[in-house]
Amino acid sequence: MSDPSRLTATEAAKRIAAGTLRPEALMEACLDRVAAREEQVRAFAWLDPALARRNAAAARSGPLRGLPVGVKDVIDTADMPTQMNSPAWAGWRPRSDAGCVAWTRAAGGVVMGKTVTTEFATRHPGPTANPHGLGRTPGGSSSGSAAGVADFFFPLAFGTQTGGSVIRPAAFCGVVGYKPSYGMINRIGMKIMSDSLDTVGVMARSVADCALFAGAVSGRDLAAPVPDTAPRIGICRSPSWDLAAPETRDLLGRVATRLSAAGAHVEDRELPESFAELVAAHPVVMHAESARAIGWELATSRSQLSAALTEKMDWGLAQAPDRLDWAWQVFRTVQAGFPAATEGLDVLVTPSAPGEAPEGLGWTGDPAFNFIWTSLHVPCVTVPAGTGPNGMPLGIQIVGRRGEDRAVLAWAEWVARAVG
Repeated sequence: MSDPSRLTATEAAKRIAAGTLRPEALMEACLDRVAAREEQVRAFAWLDPALARRNAAAARSGPLRGLPVGVKDVIDTADMPTQMNSPAWAGWRPRSDAGCVAWTRAAGGVVMGKTVTTEFATRHPGPTANPHGLGRTPGGSSSGSAAGVADFFFPLAFGTQTGGSVIRPAAFCGVVGYKPSYGMINRIGMKIMSDSLDTVGVMARSVADCALFAGAVSGRDLAAPVPDTAPRIGICRSPSWDLAAPETRDLLGRVATRLSAAGAHVEDRELPESFAELVAAHPVVMHAESARAIGWELATSRSQLSAALTEKMDWGLAQAPDRLDWAWQVFRTVQAGFPAATEGLDVLVTPSAPGEAPEGLGWTGDPAFNFIWTSLHVPCVTVPAGTGPNGMPLGIQIVGRRGEDRAVLAWAEWVARAVG
């Protein structure tokens, strides 16, 4: 491959370790790609090419040595601004790196720049376009991270997820997204909105890349070999199935057929009726906790917040304490019940999004097929699985039990190969 920017992270890491690729050359190739496409894609909230080059030249040894990384702009970086797509935080420079960024650097990763987020990682979008169709959303809230990985700006990126902000944009942009078990990647130094939900995740161009990156920053060995035996898979439509577009309904049917043909035991597996309560409980927890989290902004900078955000925050503040207590109890009940709901299976396979990325940049899409799994605190991986009627990427989501991240990543690779 003549253009190093097109390499997966794992392949680039191998070449750097072998001495056939220098971190500086990889960074230069990525910067060349940015120069050619950033004006159209607009993935970066902040980029200083000179600093990126210096960081590449000073890359430490380690599993991520020399690999450029995009950092979502709700995660602190000591040498770059963290502005959260909000004028209330314009120009703000943290004193220290977030925990996940510090461990990225310690593992040899090169922080290339800050990627566009929706406002405080909620719903009000930034300017980023989908590289596969510039008139369509890349998804959100991790918009710039997904678009940048997809368009070869960097091989690795951080995202965060409260509803569907890692999985959905990764699926819309045709890359791999991994939302770990809740709390697996440290959140200190991230702008936390919903303490019960917010999870740091990663995006890359292969499952192995995600395992490499997440393992390096969490201190865990996530790079499990692909199993020799075929998995037991439950095809789960979830309580959001009525929102699935025709292309997603067709996709799930095709995927089930391919998985079965590859040797997997495939069966339909629906969640118990009690899990449908998450449809009402998730927004109560998300918005009530978020409203309390941005008390300073609401008190001092309300005029600088979007109307969409203040509307949701006011709704969150209006939730009675017993309503929030009910929602938290729903979370606890379904989290405790999920292992039994998946008994006899290795993983579930379910849609990553309702359909193709919507047209326009004013909305990042519906998290209907994501918020349930985020509420359950379980690991999820989306892998590309074809295209829709307009040629835009479609993904499928592999879901497992909390704490079984290594196995879920291995099964996700198995599924990716089977449907590839």
